[in-house]
Amino acid sequence: MVQTVETFQKGDVPAFVETLDAVEVGKKAGMPIAPVMIYGDDVSHVVTEEGIAYLYKAEGIEERRRALAAVAGISPIGLRAKPQETAELRKRGIVAYPEDIGVHRLQATRSLLAARSMEDLVAWSGGLYKPPAKFRSW
Repeated sequence: MVQTVETFQKGDVPAFVETLDAVEVGKKAGMPIAPVMIYGDDVSHVVTEEGIAYLYKAEGIEERRRALAAVAGISPIGLRAKPQETAELRKRGIVAYPEDIGVHRLQATRSLLAARSMEDLVAWSGGLYKPPAKFRSW
């Protein structure tokens, strides 16, 4: 599963957080696991305006955390990224910044994305991807 997210949501709220609110909701409700649609282990890539974290290549949870911090921008999580660790992650192909994949940062816009719509994603998946109705515009 690929997750695309801007490092900050509306109102300058960071998208990267230490713990999801759903974890506490699950605990209070006595649920055995948090009520979320997608679990972290299922996410293979995270794409932000800063770069791509190839989480499926990471060796363990701590390396996944470092990869996420490397693409989390100036959010509190992103500020934890250590330049030397990020450089090593980039060298190993676990993190890629636009320039690592031949894209100039000022040219890195949505127009470079292969898919332009949800309809494209459905077509390219051969019908395997079935987005929720609210995301269908065709």
